[in-house]
Amino acid sequence: MARQEVLAYNPLKTMVLDRDSPVPLYFQLAQHFENEIKAGSLVSGDRLENEVKIAEDLGLSRPTVRAAFGYLVDKGLVLRRRGQGTIVTKGKVSRSVKLTSLFDDLAKSGKTPTTKVLHNEVMKASDLVKSALGLDDNQLVIYLERLRFGEGEPIALMHNYLPITLVTMSSEMLEQHGFYEILRASGVFPDHATQRISAKNASTVEANFLNEPRGTALLTMERTTYDASGRAIEFAQHVYRAARYSLVTSVNIGDASAD
Repeated sequence: MARQEVLAYNPLKTMVLDRDSPVPLYFQLAQHFENEIKAGSLVSGDRLENEVKIAEDLGLSRPTVRAAFGYLVDKGLVLRRRGQGTIVTKGKVSRSVKLTSLFDDLAKSGKTPTTKVLHNEVMKASDLVKSALGLDDNQLVIYLERLRFGEGEPIALMHNYLPITLVTMSSEMLEQHGFYEILRASGVFPDHATQRISAKNASTVEANFLNEPRGTALLTMERTTYDASGRAIEFAQHVYRAARYSLVTSVNIGDASAD
């Protein structure tokens, strides 16, 4: 619940703009808000003063304040809602591009993970799933559809397919533990994966599950996971809220292609 004293936070009394600095004014303002959020002076649910009032008080143009707010929105630090204004969010979960579990990533970032199992059933594999898992025709797979939350807020809609002979997972287990944690406990050890990261616009179903407007940009990840012997053990298709989730990677100079 937002605290009353910062329901309409105005930086007028807490920041000094350096108009002679080469740092753009919009970025100075955005950095001030970002520092206040990271320091805990502004918390989830707190509302920022509207851009007209801030512009007047600080002697800035509205486009400058709007650019600062846009920067904060892009970083997942605030959310702009019609009729409510600009609201501080719970922050974005950052995940390294490596073989990790979203369940573990949420826990490490201090956001209590919870899961709602939407489907846990046996079904015939599609051509795409058969190709990814190296299955023969008419082979069955276990299909899992789960909605993953962080601190009670939907973060991702996840779809997993695994060979029916691999392991059995109850919905209760999936609601209490991470997917890879269950695999390892069952003697199946993910070793490496190939994955493709992309983006898409939210369908009506995805938008409803993820509490986003239809057409909102979502991150997508399609992944095939293997054990150490090279056996395909999982094919996954996940969608993530771009405003709450980011993927982080490091690039060495040797990875860059010459122009």
